[in-house]
Amino acid sequence: QVQLVESGGGSVQAGGSLRLSCAASGYIASSYCMAWFRQAPGKERAGVAAIYTGSSNTYYADSVKGRFTISQDNAKNTVYLQMNSLKPEDTAMYYCAAGFGAYWRWRTINEYKYWGQGTQVTVSS
Repeated sequence: QVQLVESGGGSVQAGGSLRLSCAASGYIASSYCMAWFRQAPGKERAGVAAIYTGSSNTYYADSVKGRFTISQDNAKNTVYLQMNSLKPEDTAMYYCAAGFGAYWRWRTINEYKYWGQGTQVTVSS
């Protein structure tokens, strides 16, 4: 069993930055996919970024490329999402997820077995 706890959400003005953290505890496999998803009111949950902990390969949604960076600290079993140049459309609940899916399916929600409770990000114009 893996537990995921997100932190770092908050309110920021457009153009600002936030860093989200996802701390994993419990049974940690040697290699798996850690991802950030987000869900705005009335919209479906969508993948934002993913990192494969074994290879450190990263993947991003087109809407955040060049603005968001996903990274990991293996010693702390923690994954981060650095979000810069935030826009009002980035406002959503952000969720951390862990799974073992192939890289071409990193956006597929059903590939993730473990989910955190979410952290709210609000960007005002």
